[in-house]
Amino acid sequence: MLRAQLDAGAGSPLSLIVAPAGAGKSVLLAQWVASHPGLPVAWVDIAPGDADPLALSRKVLAALAEASAEFRPPLAAVSTAARRLGDQYLEDLAAGLKEIDPVVLIFDDLDRIGGTPVLTDLWRLVDMLPNGVHVIFASRTDLQLGWSRHRVHHDLVEIRQRELAFDDATTSRVISAITGTAVSEEVAAKITARTEGWAVGVQLTALSMRFAADPDLVVETMSETDRLITDYLGEEVLDGLSPRRRTAIVQLSVLDDFDANLAGVVTGLDGEKLLAGLERDSLFVVPVPERVGWHRFHRLFRDLLLLRLRAHDRDAEPELLGVASRRLSESGDEESAIEYAIRAHDWDRVLDLVLDLGRCYYESHRMGTVVRWLREVPDRNLAERPDAAILLAMAEGMSGRAMHAVDRFRTLLADGELTPGQRQVALAYLAACVQFHPETELFVPVAQAAVSEITRHPDAPRPNLLGLTSRTVLLTVSQVSLGRARLLLGDVHGARRIFEAALRAVGTAYRPYRVHTLGSLAMAEALSGCLVAASGHAEDALSLATEDDLLVHPAPAEAYLARALVAVQRGEPATGALALHEGAARALSNQRTQLLWIAWLIAHAAYPEGGLPGVEEPEGPRPAFVRDALLAFEMRQARSRGAPLPPPSHPASWSYIAFEEVAALLALGRVSHARARMTELAPRPEPDAPLPEVEHEILEGWLCAAEKRNPESRAHLTTALRLAEPEWLVQPFVRAGAAVADLVDELPGVGNGFRSAVVSAARAAAAPPRQHLVEHLTTRELELLAYLPSRLTIPGIAARCYVSTNTIKTHLGHIYRKLGAQNRDAAVERARELGLIPAGDSGPVM
Repeated sequence: MLRAQLDAGAGSPLSLIVAPAGAGKSVLLAQWVASHPGLPVAWVDIAPGDADPLALSRKVLAALAEASAEFRPPLAAVSTAARRLGDQYLEDLAAGLKEIDPVVLIFDDLDRIGGTPVLTDLWRLVDMLPNGVHVIFASRTDLQLGWSRHRVHHDLVEIRQRELAFDDATTSRVISAITGTAVSEEVAAKITARTEGWAVGVQLTALSMRFAADPDLVVETMSETDRLITDYLGEEVLDGLSPRRRTAIVQLSVLDDFDANLAGVVTGLDGEKLLAGLERDSLFVVPVPERVGWHRFHRLFRDLLLLRLRAHDRDAEPELLGVASRRLSESGDEESAIEYAIRAHDWDRVLDLVLDLGRCYYESHRMGTVVRWLREVPDRNLAERPDAAILLAMAEGMSGRAMHAVDRFRTLLADGELTPGQRQVALAYLAACVQFHPETELFVPVAQAAVSEITRHPDAPRPNLLGLTSRTVLLTVSQVSLGRARLLLGDVHGARRIFEAALRAVGTAYRPYRVHTLGSLAMAEALSGCLVAASGHAEDALSLATEDDLLVHPAPAEAYLARALVAVQRGEPATGALALHEGAARALSNQRTQLLWIAWLIAHAAYPEGGLPGVEEPEGPRPAFVRDALLAFEMRQARSRGAPLPPPSHPASWSYIAFEEVAALLALGRVSHARARMTELAPRPEPDAPLPEVEHEILEGWLCAAEKRNPESRAHLTTALRLAEPEWLVQPFVRAGAAVADLVDELPGVGNGFRSAVVSAARAAAAPPRQHLVEHLTTRELELLAYLPSRLTIPGIAARCYVSTNTIKTHLGHIYRKLGAQNRDAAVERARELGLIPAGDSGPVM
C-alpha cells in the first residue's frame, strides 16, 4: 500500500514523508528502493553538520556519483559565506541531473537542518528539477516549506504517521519475526493499541518479549502514560543482553557511524562479529547508504544508549571519543578525527590536527569548515597557541568573514607576542583582507609593512599553516594585496606594475595564487585599455584553473571579470555576460565585497538601462575607484538625456570624471571652458596604457570641431582610432556619445572594420534595439545565442566560456523556450528573423 503510494508519486517532482522518530520512514524507503532494483537512487542521510553547505554538497554529489556513473558534478561554486548552496550551484546541479534521469534523490532526516539556508536551497532545487528526477523529503517534523503549490499542481504524495502506523496484522508479523514465536491476535491487538502502531515501539516490545523470562508479562506491564515507552523498553532490551555485549553497544553509541574496524577499536571486541550480531538480532543498527560497510544506530535508540552511558560513567564518553579520533586520524579520516576530538573537548588534539592540515582545504574551498572547528576551541586555549589563532584569522579571511579576520589579526599584532615569522604571516594575510574590507586605504601600509618585514628577515622561522606560509608565498600575497589596494584606490597603472612584478616572482609557482595574480593583472590591463594582454592573461588564468580543477574556487573570479571588462571595452558587452555572471558568483562565494563592487560597475557599464540580472549591488561603502567610475557613469547618463551635470568637484588629473566633465561642457556648448579644462587635465603618458590617450584624443577631436577647426578635429579623431584599433578599444567612443560617432562617420576616406564598429556601437548605445518577444532573452542567453550558428558543440561552447556543459544546457533550454524553437537549427532561424544574430549561412553543428 505505502510502496504503491510512493510509486504513484514518482512521476512528480516531490514526495513527502513526515512522522516521528521510529515510525518506520527509513524502513519504508529502503523497502521501496529495493522494489526498484534498476532505478538509480541517491540516498542522503542528513546530519546536523550538513547545515554547512560544503558538507551537504559533498554528501549529495557522492550519493549521485554512486547512483550513476554518468553524473557530472556542477562546476559552480558553493556560496559558503552566505551558508547557502547558491543559485548558480543549484542551476548547474539541476542541469546535471537531467543527464541521468530517471533518478530518485532521497533526503532522510531533513529535520536535522530545519530552518537553515541550505534547507531552503533544497526546497528551491525541487522547482528546478527536470522531468524524470524525483526527490523524497523524509523528516521527523513538518518543515513548513509551503507544500500547497505542489499539492495543487503535482498531486503531492504525503505519507504521515497515520499511514505508517502498524495495523494488527503487521504488528503480528513483526513480533513473530523478532521473537521467533507466533502471537495471538489478542496480544497483537493489545500491542498495537498500546504503541499506537508506532514501529519502533512494536520492535522494542518484541525485543523485550524475546529476552524476557515471561513474555506475556511484558505486554501486561506496558506503560499507558503519555511518556515515550522507549525509556522502559530500552532498559528491558539492554538488560536482556549479556554484560559484555551490553557494554559494547553502549560504547558504540558515542559514534555517529562505524565500520567493523572502528567498532572493534572502540569496544575492544571483534568488530566483524559484533556488527553481524547486531544486524542478526535487529538491535537498531542500519547501514549508512553513502558509505559501504558502515552502519549507525537508529537515532532514538542511540539517544537512549548515550543517556545510559552518561548516567553510569560521565568520563567514559570523552575517552571513547578520543580513541575513535586517534583511530580515524591514523586511517586518514582527518575530518572525522577532528569532529570527535571536539566532542571530547580535547582541545590540544583539535589544535594539533587542524594545524597539520594541508593546502587541500584552501583549494577545495573548505576554509569555512576550518573556521567552524577552530571557533569551537575556547579562547584561552587559542591564546596559548598563536599559530592556531593566526590560522583561524587566515581561514576567516579566506571564507569571507573579513571583519572577524581583521579584528583578530590586529589583536594578535598589537599584543607584541608574535615571533618575527608569525608576524610576517599575520601581516601578509591581514593585507589580503583588502579584497573583503571596505576601508581600502588601511591596507596599503599593512601590505608595505609585510613586504618590508619579509624582505628584512628572509630566514625567520615561520609556522607552516596549510602550506601557504613560505617566504615566497607570503611575498606574493603581500605584493598582490598591495596591487589590489592600489587598484581599488584608483591607481590602475601602479597596480598593474605591482601585479607584473608579483607574476615574475617565484611565489606564484603556487598555481591557485598564480590564477589570482593573472586575473588581477588582466583586470588592471583591461582598465588601462590593454585588451590584447588582458585577454591573454585572463585566458591563462582560466586555463590553469581548468587544469587544476579550480573553476569552482573563488580564485578565477578576477579572470572572469577581466573577460567581461574586455568585452565591454570592445563594445560587445553581450559576449562577456556569462563571464560577468561567473565572476560575480565566485566573488560572492566568499563575500569578496570589493570585487563584487567591480562586477556591479561592469554590469552597469555594459547594460546602462538596468545592469545584469543576478549581479546585485553589494552592501557597504563603495571603493574609491568604483565610486568615481559610477559618478562618471551617472554624469554620462544625464548627458545622454540632454541634461549634463557638473562634477561635485573638479578633478586635478585625468580620470573618468575628468572625461565626463569636459564632455558635459561640450554638450552644453561651453567651448572655452572645455578648452581650459583640457589644457589643465592632459593625461600623463603611460607606456602600454592607451586608454587615457585615446580618451584625450577623442575629446580633442570633439573640441576642435566645436571650435570650427575641422582639420585638427579630423587629425585628433584619426589618431584616436589609430591608437584604439590594435586593442579594438571601442568603449571610449561609445562613452563620448552620438556627436563623436557622427564626426568619426564623417571622416574622409574609406572606413575600415574598426571605424564601422565604433560608429555602430556608439549609435546602438544611443538607441538600443528592442526584441519582439513576449519574454526577452537575458544577456547571458544572448551571448550563447551568438554561438549557435557555429560549428561548436555544447562541450566546445562550454570550454570557450570556461563553464560546465550543464550551465550551457540550462541556458539553451531557456533560449529554445523563449524563441519557441524545438532545436538548435530552429532557434538560429528564429533569432535571425528577429535580428538577434546576423543573417548568413552557418556550418553544420558537429
